[in-house]
Amino acid sequence: MTDETHVPPDNLVAKSGIFQGMNALMAIASMIMILGFVAFTIQDVEYSGAIFAQGKDFIIGALDWFYVLVVSMALFFVFWLLVSRFGDVKLGKDDDEPDFSTFSWICMLFSAGLGSGLIYWGVAEPMYHIQDNPFMTRAGAEPGSIEAAGIALRVTIFHWGLHGWALYVLVGLSLAYFAYRKGLPLSLRSAMYPILKDKVYGPWGHAVDLIGVFGTIFGLATSLGLGVGPIAAGLEKLGWMSNTTTNQMILIAVITVMGTASAASGVGRGVRILSEINVWASLGLLLLFLILGPTAFILGMVISGAGEYLWNVIPMGFWIDGDPERQWQSWWTIFYWGWWIAWCPFVGLFIARVSKGRTIRQFCFCVLLIPSTVVVLWMGVFGGAAVGVDLFNNAGVVDAVNADYATGVFQTIAGFGYDWLVTPITILTTILLISWFVTSSDSGTLVMCTMLSMGDESPPIKFRIFWGVTSGVVAGVLLLAGGLSALQTASIVAGLPIAVMLLLMGYGMAKTLHEDFPLPDVEDKMALRYLTR
Repeated sequence: MTDETHVPPDNLVAKSGIFQGMNALMAIASMIMILGFVAFTIQDVEYSGAIFAQGKDFIIGALDWFYVLVVSMALFFVFWLLVSRFGDVKLGKDDDEPDFSTFSWICMLFSAGLGSGLIYWGVAEPMYHIQDNPFMTRAGAEPGSIEAAGIALRVTIFHWGLHGWALYVLVGLSLAYFAYRKGLPLSLRSAMYPILKDKVYGPWGHAVDLIGVFGTIFGLATSLGLGVGPIAAGLEKLGWMSNTTTNQMILIAVITVMGTASAASGVGRGVRILSEINVWASLGLLLLFLILGPTAFILGMVISGAGEYLWNVIPMGFWIDGDPERQWQSWWTIFYWGWWIAWCPFVGLFIARVSKGRTIRQFCFCVLLIPSTVVVLWMGVFGGAAVGVDLFNNAGVVDAVNADYATGVFQTIAGFGYDWLVTPITILTTILLISWFVTSSDSGTLVMCTMLSMGDESPPIKFRIFWGVTSGVVAGVLLLAGGLSALQTASIVAGLPIAVMLLLMGYGMAKTLHEDFPLPDVEDKMALRYLTR
C-alpha cells in the first residue's frame, strides 16, 4: 500500500492584503468571469438570451449522447466501487473517525443534493409527463390514465434517482480521498492529481477550480431561479404578495441574504442545524400528503413506481431520442443531466467536506442508495397524491401545472378537500421551500470559497458574503434574461466542461486505488497459501 502525503506549496494563498486567505489570482479571475457574464447579459437582454439559446441548441443537438454516456458510466463506476475490494478503504487516515453523526451527515447530503426541488417537481413533473412523453407513446398508454401515471412516475424518479446521485458520489469520493488520505487541498483540482500531478498547483489546476466555481454558481442560480416561482406562488395563495417578476427578484434577494448569513456561521452550526430541521419538517409534510390524499392509491403508486423504475432504469439511462423534431429529451433528460453535472463540484465538494472518516463502501451506499430510496418514496407520495386528487376529486392539478409549474403543489393541497388545513399546509410548504433554498445557498457559497482558498474548510467570512451575494445576483440576471429557458441553458452549458472532468476523475480514482492497494503478486500468493495451509 502506498501512503504518500502531499504538501501543497505555501505560496498559493495570500498571507496579507485584501485577498488574505484566498488564492488572489483565482479570486480575481473568478470575479472578472462572473461579473463579465452579468454585464454582458444586462447590456442587451434579448441578444444575450439568443446567444444562450444557441449554445443550448448546439449542445443538445450535437452532444446529447455525450451527456447520456457520462452519466451512465458514472453509475456503473459507483456500483463497481460498492462491491469492489476497495470498499473498506477509509476516506482519511486509517484511524480517522467521522466528524458528524450518521443522521447529521445524511441530513446534510439531502440539503446539498436535493432540497426544495423535490417539493414542487414532485407534483409538477409527473403531471407534465402524464400528458405526453416518448415512453408513454411507445407503450400506447392513454394520456391521463392510470397506466400513463405509472410511466410518468417512473420517468420522474429516473431524473432524480440513481444516475444523478452517482455523479455526486464520483466527485465527492475523489475529493475526499485525495484531500483526507493524500493530503491534497480540498479543491476540485485535487481530483485531477493522477493526471496532472504537481501541475494541479499551476495554471491547469487554477483552470479546473475556475470551471468548478463557474458550474457551482450557475447550478445554484438555476435552482434559485426555478425555485423562487413556487415560493412566490405559495405566498400568492396565502394572499401575502402577488407572483410577479419584481416580487420574485425581491425573494431572491431575501433568500440570498439568509443563505449568506448561514454560510458565514459555518458548517458545524448553521448548515448542520438547518439541514436537520429541514429533514424533520419535510418528513412531516410527506406524511400529511400520504394521510390526507387517497392513501391506498398513493401507496400503490409508490410500489408500482419503484418496480417500474428498477426494471427500466438501465435501458432508460442509455436511451437517446432519434427524432430531431421532438424536443422532449432535450427539455427534460438532457436538462436534468446538465443540471446535475453543473452541481457536481458544489455538491461533491460539500459531501467530501462532511465525509472524512467514512469508508468507500459506506460512502457509496449512503450517498447513492439512501437518497435514491427517498426519491422513490417522495415522488411516489407527491406524484401519487397529485394524480389521485386530479382523477378522483377533479382538482385541476394538470391545468394548474400547465399554466404555471410552480402552482401544482398548492393546487394539490387544495384538492385534498380539507379547507381548514389548506392555509397551514401551504404555510409549511412555503417555509420549507425557503429553508431548503437557504441551505443550498449557504452550502454552495462555502464550496466556492473553499475552492478559491485552496481547500480551506473555514474560508474568510468576507468572501463567503461576496460569493453568497453574487450567486443571488446571477440568479436574478438569468431570470430577467429569459426565465426558465435561460436557466436551462445555463445548466446545460456550464455542465459541458465538468462532464469531461468527470470521465478523467473516474479514470484517476481507479488508477490511484489500484496503485495504492495492489493485488499480491504470484510469489506472495504462493507464500500466503503455504502459511495458511
